Amino acid sequence: MSSPLDTPDGNWWDEAVNRRESIWLGIAGLWSLGIFGWMSGFTQFGDQNPVGETYEVEPEAYAEVVSDYEEKAGQTSVAAIEENRAPTEEERQNVIVPPDTSAYVLGQRFRWGGLPVVLEAGTEYDIHLGSRDVQHGFSVRPEQNLSQQINLQVFPGTEWIVPMTFDEPGTYQVICNEFCGQGHASMSGTFYVVDSENYDTVTGE
Repeated sequence: MSSPLDTPDGNWWDEAVNRRESIWLGIAGLWSLGIFGWMSGFTQFGDQNPVGETYEVEPEAYAEVVSDYEEKAGQTSVAAIEENRAPTEEERQNVIVPPDTSAYVLGQRFRWGGLPVVLEAGTEYDIHLGSRDVQHGFSVRPEQNLSQQINLQVFPGTEWIVPMTFDEPGTYQVICNEFCGQGHASMSGTFYVVDSENYDTVTGE
């Protein structure tokens, strides 16, 4: 019995290829081109690909922008959101209400500046992401379905503006999934997404 490693007998290179083999080679070639085209198209138009613009920025300068944003933003409370009512003046202290459709998030060991924040369902927001110190992972996931999530990376020296729309009202957890030090496990934040009918009520606008 001959081995597959042995050289075939005769002038095998000049022999005609079997018709069935030609058909399967053609099918494989067309399939490969189709898959390549599909991947290229999905890279351009697929919803799972991160989009937006990035800018070089000094970490401390971006931290000042976020601090200024927090001072100018309105405030509401978790209780008002959960009970679907207007917040009292005493409660306006722990949930940020963006003044427009831009929300700023600052990663720093070991907390998220700009969070928690309340957003309106169905409205597209420009989420500005940046880090004050080291690389952080920005993972957003619905509280009721942790298998659905987006994962982005946040770097010092870069401001990344990501357009995001939350279609479903609910609570969305934000965690750092890039180890950033001993307090990494406690680095979390929250997006509270409220339907458009109740948004003005719970924000007290």
